[in-house]
Amino acid sequence: MLLAIHLFTALLMGAGLGFLGGLFGIGGGIVAVPMFVLGFGMDQPFAQGTALVLMVPNLLVGWWRYQQRHPMPWRAMAAIGVSATLTTWLIARVATRMDPHMLRWLFSGFMGLLALRLLSTARQSTPPQEQRLDLRVLPLVGMVGGSSMGLLGIGGGLLAGPLLSGWLGQRQTTAQGLSLALVAPSSVVALATYAQAQRVDWTLGVPMALGGVLTVSAGVALAHRLPERPMRTAFAMMLAATALWLIIGPHLLG
Repeated sequence: MLLAIHLFTALLMGAGLGFLGGLFGIGGGIVAVPMFVLGFGMDQPFAQGTALVLMVPNLLVGWWRYQQRHPMPWRAMAAIGVSATLTTWLIARVATRMDPHMLRWLFSGFMGLLALRLLSTARQSTPPQEQRLDLRVLPLVGMVGGSSMGLLGIGGGLLAGPLLSGWLGQRQTTAQGLSLALVAPSSVVALATYAQAQRVDWTLGVPMALGGVLTVSAGVALAHRLPERPMRTAFAMMLAATALWLIIGPHLLG
């Protein structure tokens, strides 16, 4: 009976995270990690490893579906994907040995900076003029995104997307396609590294992943019906509040 309740609860939470991920166009990990830390009392590396169980299937399916609609050149995908995967593996080995409190501070700082960026770009609507894609700089973008995936378990696409669309002047479809080519294989390597270091709760992560797969499409469908700017602002405020609570919450509760 207790096992059935545990599975049902995990499926329900995964469904909620999958829906939010589809609604805001993010990986579920950026919401799951704070929930695991604050709600389940996990330490930061354990929360990041468990969240990767939820993220991996969604990212792999998303990459496959996006590649069907917007095929990317294989050389570009290899340049960004291989560099990101190797960087993820190296940084993840370090992250699993880091002090959990230091890792939580880094995660909170990343969420705070992301919230500020979302707020600053909420009013921007003019897309950049597309430029020719320079394959020589893609490994650098892969290393930046891979570093975030390895250290925090999230953020590879959130960092790579603006670099590809802003710095390299790519269309949004190209930026999204290459970002998925970065984060999908990197998430698999990150999960394997965290699992090898025994930083994954499979009994919680697997049913949550199943629940998330069932609802992510519904979140995407609703996102297309709602105004983008208020949603982005609300999401940024939620990230800022969560980052602040990750820092001060343990002190207040303690």
